[in-house]
Amino acid sequence: PAARAAMLNGADAVILCLPDEASKEAVGLITNPDVKVIDASTAYRIDPGWAFGFPELDAEQRGKIAASRRISNPGCYSTGAIALTRPLVSAGILPAELPLSFNAVSGYTGGGKAMIAEFEDEAAPNYTRAPYRIYAMGLSHKHVPEIQKHGGLLTRPIFTPAVGRYAQGMLVELPLHLAMLEDGRCLHDIHAAYAAHYKGEQFVEVASLDEAKGLTTLDPEGLNGTNRLKVFVFGSDTSGQARLVALLDNLGKGASGAAVQNLNLVLGLEEAAGL
Repeated sequence: PAARAAMLNGADAVILCLPDEASKEAVGLITNPDVKVIDASTAYRIDPGWAFGFPELDAEQRGKIAASRRISNPGCYSTGAIALTRPLVSAGILPAELPLSFNAVSGYTGGGKAMIAEFEDEAAPNYTRAPYRIYAMGLSHKHVPEIQKHGGLLTRPIFTPAVGRYAQGMLVELPLHLAMLEDGRCLHDIHAAYAAHYKGEQFVEVASLDEAKGLTTLDPEGLNGTNRLKVFVFGSDTSGQARLVALLDNLGKGASGAAVQNLNLVLGLEEAAGL
């Protein structure tokens, strides 16, 4: 413990990739006020004393991260869900009190070592050949609190995740009836809000309505190996329905890529360094 504490306190910055309790223990060992901590667990994601590590959250968030010594790296699903909701709530298009439902699918690496073993290790007692499965049946997934808080939502959302038999890549979806939106908003209004919110961002892209209209499928592995996230607005004004989708790599913008992006910000480096 003494050697560990010495190393933690002697670093300029520390990235913690630990379970919640182990992360709290590690943070408790840090007494040097100059050490910058980026924590990848769920322990501090709704803690007001920590900056939430999604620079694209709003116009002020990048500066908050850069000025903070405690940054909580977002969850992978949360990154997609918040990317879909926060711009619409901020623009006054999506009422914050609406009861929303998110659907998502991720590659099995999103479940960490245990889930990777379930899908890859044939000798594991819980090895599975399942091509696809849903989980978090009690609707208590650990990402829900941060989705609600940082998505700007007043009502706890329903979140129904699934895992597919592929390693990495993620789709997070938010279906909406346009009648639920403020002042008779349409798909163009939704798209315009996203375009304005993410204008100039190098890691978040908004697909054009024409691009989305030309797609008949969407591959969750489409951004693997990158720190990018792409927002799509599907649907029909005629039917009065929208299908909003965020595509990202759960190991990229949903995990390590975001950590590196946040590390660059707190160290005053070029934000895209190493990415």
